[in-house]
Amino acid sequence: MNFVEKFHSTFIDGDRWMYLVHGLGTTLLITLFAVILGMVLGFLIAIVRSTHDKTGKLGFLNVLARIYLTIIRGTPVVVQLLIIYFVIFASVNVGKTFVAVLAFGLNSAAYVAEIVRSGIMSIDNGQFEAGGMNYPKTMISIILPQAFKNILPALANECIVLLKETSVAGYIALTDLTKGGDIIRSQTYEAFLPLIAVAVIYLVMVMILSSLVSKLERRLAKSDRG
Repeated sequence: MNFVEKFHSTFIDGDRWMYLVHGLGTTLLITLFAVILGMVLGFLIAIVRSTHDKTGKLGFLNVLARIYLTIIRGTPVVVQLLIIYFVIFASVNVGKTFVAVLAFGLNSAAYVAEIVRSGIMSIDNGQFEAGGMNYPKTMISIILPQAFKNILPALANECIVLLKETSVAGYIALTDLTKGGDIIRSQTYEAFLPLIAVAVIYLVMVMILSSLVSKLERRLAKSDRG
């Protein structure tokens, strides 16, 4: 069987290519909402941590944040996904996509928090005093905008990492892109073409996002020089 025949039998027969299309849609959906959750929660944790570092306040919340960061960053994301699905929501009828968004969002938040915290801590302490406002207003109006500009490329790269991490969603029988390729493999007993197709799709998406991040970094560099 030549390559064309293998390609036809792998993807065209039975419209098996639709497994990749539907899987890609699921992967992008999980990534989008996990990024939103990770960014929101990550910023909140970073504000708590940096506020404690600079003022000594929010001690209890800072302890909780440190415990959260230690657990999330110290365990594999696939284990977290399995615990949330098979332990936390074992007796609750919830959608697998929701579980995946929650697991990947909570995981990403831990890394976003440290990125944002490093950005906040990099701002000179004089900026906090120069604003002439109270701490919350200074943080929102002066510190966070400067920190966000500095860490934007790092946050964009975290989104790329998150996109690739969603490839383990199949562990809870969720038909994402990787699982779609595996379904084709199980039906055709042909591993090379479907798995290579999955890898190429991921590679293209990562290359597009990396290109956008590079353009963003160059634009930010120009604005700094300006």
